[in-house]
Amino acid sequence: MNFLQYILDLGPSVMLPLVIFIIGLLLRQGIGKSLRAGITIGVGFVGVTLVISLLTDNLGPAAQDMAKRFNLGLSVVDVGWPGAAPMGWASSVGTVAIPVAILVNILMLMLKWTRVVNVDVWNIWHMTFAGAIVATATGSFWLGVVGVAIYAAFAYKLGDWFAPIVHKYNGLEGIAIPHGTGALMAPIAVVTDAIIDKVPGLKKININSEKIESRLGPIGEPVIIGAILGVIIGILAGYDVSSVLQLGIQLAAVMVLMPTVVKFIMEGLMPIAEAAREILDKRFSGQNYYIGLDPALLLGNSQVVAASLIFVPLTLVIAILIPGNRVLPFGDLATIGFFISVAVGVHKGNLFRTLISGTLIMTMTIWIANLMVDVHTKLAVDTGTISKGQVASLDQGGSPLMFILTELFTLQNIVPLIVVGGIYGFCVLFTYRWYKRGMKELEIEGEKNESAHT
Repeated sequence: MNFLQYILDLGPSVMLPLVIFIIGLLLRQGIGKSLRAGITIGVGFVGVTLVISLLTDNLGPAAQDMAKRFNLGLSVVDVGWPGAAPMGWASSVGTVAIPVAILVNILMLMLKWTRVVNVDVWNIWHMTFAGAIVATATGSFWLGVVGVAIYAAFAYKLGDWFAPIVHKYNGLEGIAIPHGTGALMAPIAVVTDAIIDKVPGLKKININSEKIESRLGPIGEPVIIGAILGVIIGILAGYDVSSVLQLGIQLAAVMVLMPTVVKFIMEGLMPIAEAAREILDKRFSGQNYYIGLDPALLLGNSQVVAASLIFVPLTLVIAILIPGNRVLPFGDLATIGFFISVAVGVHKGNLFRTLISGTLIMTMTIWIANLMVDVHTKLAVDTGTISKGQVASLDQGGSPLMFILTELFTLQNIVPLIVVGGIYGFCVLFTYRWYKRGMKELEIEGEKNESAHT
């Protein structure tokens, strides 16, 4: 297990390229093509990491200064996924999580319960963390393992359901995003979209960055919007003129750089994904498979990046307005785009609808994160991550599925369990019906196209 921990410590920018290189060899792509794909993906992830660091190092402190300046009373800091992931891997459940998640994927493929072939090994940390929280809350290692298995199966199914959106809106054919945040929160967007479609006035509102740019000219360009948001946050944080302007330029850079660096990841992944799909199609004729990949691919979309920056200050406002909340969003502010990445596709890039569903998503996330502070802190102490104080995280610490699993096994928070379980359960069931209806429409459309050609 020391070797496994060593591999995990490499991080996604090295770990995923190694996985892709090996898969490329297995797919008979040759050493040269496989090596190029792996290195290209590594370059892309380094770029994403640099852009995220730009946000974490500059936007994070600004958010904290804003909270202190207005005496918001948010005393528990969100350590984000960089703090939460190591807790999961360092737990007892973390030693078996990857084999369990891979085994679940294989079994589901054999039983035809999923079409997702997950190669995004790094993000198994979501499943690991959920299992670690269950084990910490119940004191049972085996219940933790069950938590990993259930979480993995659920993520793969969501990958299936939202793959058509990833294809149609993001242009990523044959790709699925079985992600423990982006895909997990997307059912809320599906229900929100359906409700808005029933409201005569609201359903006609369609706002996206292209329309903003066309109405406002250069002022509406993403780079300008990023700069304006940076300046506003800097002013609210009480910064001097120089620091305000620097923050504005830094967020403008994020708007430009994020889609650019994501292109490298796509450039490396797409040939491998195509080769994998061709082999699977030959071996299993008539069955379409999806390659499960990281949601960083979706950040190449300008609407996702624009929504991400808007939700940085908005998430802070939500945290302030939730009664009794103690969690200060911080560590996950830089990756807030992952929470609403699939939702943007559900809404076809409509930022107005994304703002509504995203607000609901972040409200549920922060509320759950606040409820899970004690268990989260116990996991941190047990794994030696902290020795004093309290911690929380939005990414996975605020996961509705993690919360439902934990509370079903412990029955400590009955009313919140009923509320979260009821709302999220309804959204998932509604999404399943939405997916089946959408697939039926695609089949009918395909039959019409086929008959037209003949």
